[in-house]
Amino acid sequence: MSDELILEVVTPEKMVFSGKVDEVTIPGTEGEFGVLRGHEPFLTSVDIGELYYIVGGKKVYYAINTGYAEVTGSKVTVLIETAERADAIDKDRANRAKENATAQLAGLAKEHDDYEKMRLALLRAVNRISVAEKSSQS
Repeated sequence: MSDELILEVVTPEKMVFSGKVDEVTIPGTEGEFGVLRGHEPFLTSVDIGELYYIVGGKKVYYAINTGYAEVTGSKVTVLIETAERADAIDKDRANRAKENATAQLAGLAKEHDDYEKMRLALLRAVNRISVAEKSSQS
């Protein structure tokens, strides 16, 4: 068993975070899961939601989009579409995106080609707002 846990959060554009953490919690498509050092290895899909890690007793939050996570006993690699640290989220922009997606969804039937796209846009906006609020709490 390794005595440290490395977390890497990677998007197509950049390495968002790489460092030692005490634990990490990730929104998996089958439910949220936490990882401590020495965890059993596995590969899973990641859903829109809140990723956070704890280091030195402090939680750091990210709003993330879909992707994959690979867990080993000493490393967690999260490959996702987007990741925004809570304290970097523009709350006004997120609120505008939420209002826009809500308005567009209201005018679409579930069978419409754009319905799922707008539903996911709304989920991402709501997630960003929720995570942004965590930055003022930590």
